Amino acid sequence: MSGPQVPKEYYRYLEELQAMDFVCIELSLYLDTHPDDQQAIAQFNQFQRRKQVLSQQFEAKFGPLKEFGNSPVGHRWTWVNAPWPWQV
Repeated sequence: MSGPQVPKEYYRYLEELQAMDFVCIELSLYLDTHPDDQQAIAQFNQFQRRKQVLSQQFEAKFGPLKEFGNSPVGHRWTWVNAPWPWQV
């Protein structure tokens, strides 16, 4: 059984979002032990902003990325319309 067909752009967004998550998590861990490192704080803010922009672009094209009040839904409940992570 195969999942829904999605455009290549869908995967490109997910890949970049995963990269932003990775960088933000690593920087968060680093900042836990180096809270005054201004360069790391600037990098964290830069990547967090990029992640936010990517998330908004993804949701505008493909629907909600997160559940439980973390993503806007618009006029219709579309969470169930997007492919689930294990389907792509």
